[in-house]
Parts: sequence; structure tokens; C-alpha cells
Amino acid sequence: MKLNLKKPIVFFDLETTGINIAKDRVVEISILKILPNGNKESKTWLVNPEMEIPKEAVDIHHITNERVVTEPTFNELAPEISKMIEGCDLAGFNSNRFDIPLLAEEMLRAKVDFTMKDRLAIDVQTIFHKKEQRTLTAGYKFYCDKDLTDAHSAKADTLATYEILLAQLEKYDDLENDIFTLSEYSQHSKRADFAGFILLNDKGEEVFSFGKYKGQKVTAVFKENKGYYNWIQNADFPRYTKKILKQIKNKMSGTGYTLEDLKNKFNS
Repeated sequence: MKLNLKKPIVFFDLETTGINIAKDRVVEISILKILPNGNKESKTWLVNPEMEIPKEAVDIHHITNERVVTEPTFNELAPEISKMIEGCDLAGFNSNRFDIPLLAEEMLRAKVDFTMKDRLAIDVQTIFHKKEQRTLTAGYKFYCDKDLTDAHSAKADTLATYEILLAQLEKYDDLENDIFTLSEYSQHSKRADFAGFILLNDKGEEVFSFGKYKGQKVTAVFKENKGYYNWIQNADFPRYTKKILKQIKNKMSGTGYTLEDLKNKFNS
């Protein structure tokens, strides 16, 4: 089985200090780049997170503070990573809800712009859960009949995710070997940001998914409560969420993106 590609796609996995997208940091990143001609390029980096790795995280991925203390920081790696994924669609396991949002945070924190405009995203876990309701380790066994002996190693998880997607395409006749279709199937809901704080309603309008304004249009809220935008910008929200809201605010004042531009920020 070979993926039907019109442009390169990057499978990637992150090991981190925790699961808080806005606060936690990457300690390992592995990238597997697949070209339309089938050629592959891979790279794995250990990363100094510039913070203590909690024992709970070490117990899962076994990456200790001592292992990463002399490794480069994400700020140092960001330009190389950005170049490697430039012009590529993205894929991973639970990537739409975790890896892509956290990668965006790290990139923006490093002052390297990151956008999903002109990219598609495939979440292999979503396909798996819609079809079989299993974990990555179980999925690897189910689809590939292999034991994932090095689970929670970014490199092993990345390769397993790629192999699972190929096996899924082989197994399910109704799953089309097309990146756009797979991306559409991977979505739980249509989001304007990565973390799901801003959703798109049936009309393609941005609405809040949380708090007292849940379900209300972002533009209407900003008109009604002029301080809400500033509160979000100063609160503990992901940088990419703040970026999208800033673009919506600028558009309202005639200085930013069109609605179609914003919808394209996350092709869902």
C-alpha cells in the first residue's frame, strides 16, 4: 500500500512534560516525511524543555531531566523543524487534539510563525476510534499484527502511526486513499483554532465553545463585551487561539483577514 499524495505529508509525534497545551513543553519530537514518490525522510530530536520534567511524565516516556539537559532547546530547533515541515500536510495519533496544538504553541513561543493554511491534518487515532475504539498499542496489534515494544518513544509511535494508516486503507473499502478525504474523516468537529476553543457553526461562523458565551458568535461577543478580547489575550489560552482571535478582531476593524482566510487556517 502506498499513500496517494499530491504533496509531502509529515507524520510526527511529541513526547512532552505534560498535557497542558499552553504550559507544557516538548522533550522529544520525531518526524517522518513521506514524499509523493514514496521516498521517506526521518529525524528525531531530544529537546531541552527548559523546565523540570515531572515524574509522572518520566514514568510514561522515560525521558529524564538528565537526558535532555545538554540537548538543544525548541527555540534552537524551531527553524530546522519549520523548514522540514514546510509545504507538508500533517498526520499523527491524537494529533488534532494534542500534537498539532502543542507544536503550534512551541513554534509561536519560538517566534516562528505556524499556520494550517494550505495544510490538511489527518488524525489516525480518530479514524481508529471511529472504526474500532482502541489505543495506539492495541491498534498496532490489530491492524499490523505487531507488538509496539517501544511505546511512548516518539520515533516508534510515529512509525507505528504511519503503518496503521496504511493498514487502515487496506482494511476499510469505504476509506478513500485521498488526503483531503482522510483529513475530513479525522475531524470530530470543525474548529477555527487547534485546541477547540473556537468552533465553526453550520454557516462557517466562528463561535466560542466554552464559558458563558458558549455557542455564541465571536464577533457578536466582541461587540457586546469589549473587554472579553483583552481578557482572553491576557489569560492562559494557547497562543494559536489568541492569534486567531486577534485576526478576527482585526477583520472586524477592517485591518485583518477575511472570513474565508480564517476558515482556511484549519482545513477541516
